[in-house]
Amino acid sequence: MRKCIALVFLLALALCTCAEAAQYGKIAAVVNGKPITMYDLQREASGEIIRSRLNLNNPKDKEKVDVILRRTLDNMILDILIQQEAKRLKVTISDEDVDQEITRMYTSRKMTRQQFEQSLAREKIKLSDLRENYRKGMTRSRIMAMEVARRVVIRPEEIRDYYEKNKETMLNRQGLHMALIVYHPQAPAASVARQVRSGDLSWLEASRRYSVMPGREKGGDTGPVQWDSLNDEWRGRLMKMQPGDVTPLFQYNPQLKAQVRLFRPNGDNSPLRVMTLDEAKPEIENILRAPRAQERFEEYTNGLKRKAVIDIRI
Repeated sequence: MRKCIALVFLLALALCTCAEAAQYGKIAAVVNGKPITMYDLQREASGEIIRSRLNLNNPKDKEKVDVILRRTLDNMILDILIQQEAKRLKVTISDEDVDQEITRMYTSRKMTRQQFEQSLAREKIKLSDLRENYRKGMTRSRIMAMEVARRVVIRPEEIRDYYEKNKETMLNRQGLHMALIVYHPQAPAASVARQVRSGDLSWLEASRRYSVMPGREKGGDTGPVQWDSLNDEWRGRLMKMQPGDVTPLFQYNPQLKAQVRLFRPNGDNSPLRVMTLDEAKPEIENILRAPRAQERFEEYTNGLKRKAVIDIRI
């Protein structure tokens, strides 16, 4: 009897394993003859699924998981089309190009190579995956510059008009650094953040005692702010700040809370001054160019999709 039960159990286990293997081996889409498997799709989407606190195997989460999977699949399809277009245009990103970009990223944050690799390990990110993501992003940027950005023209009168209408926001932010405290999950973050903002606790002391960021012993200085590369959330946060300002506590990721300090390394906390038109031209041109370039990029990629043979199977 026991042998029979054991046999049934092993058979059921084998069937489950085969079913799981079949699911992972299933094709999610085929793009110009190149397949995307469910395994690759789920692996690519796993980070967002985890950050959203969803369970891939929980029926209650299925609808939300499906939204993430479909969005991820759309991005993977676009990546394949971009890579195929790069091959047609003979665009290549070398290993040296990727290494230089990654090195620039962690040195700008005052991190050593060892600290950088330790931070990847804490976040459970493989260096090979990060390199591949950088290569994809650099390829996309290169093609966007070749096929999209050069076709976007900003006229001088548009720059002058924007300057006159937004002069009070055209402040000279060159040389400003950002410091970041990401609070340990067990830290009394709300209380500490209030003390830092009121001046009862110094930024440096809070960083040393409560932050999990590399460089916390030196106040978490991430280096000069790269204003052109800020996303909308961080731009909205930093553009309102003057030197010496500290933000209220905010959600850094689903698990951790943080604060940001904007400062000049020389200790000068005098208010920012309004730039002249000539000084402001590069920033205004970037502001005006970005939405138009994005619109052209979407037109360009939609054209790639129309010409491609895409078979979505999920």
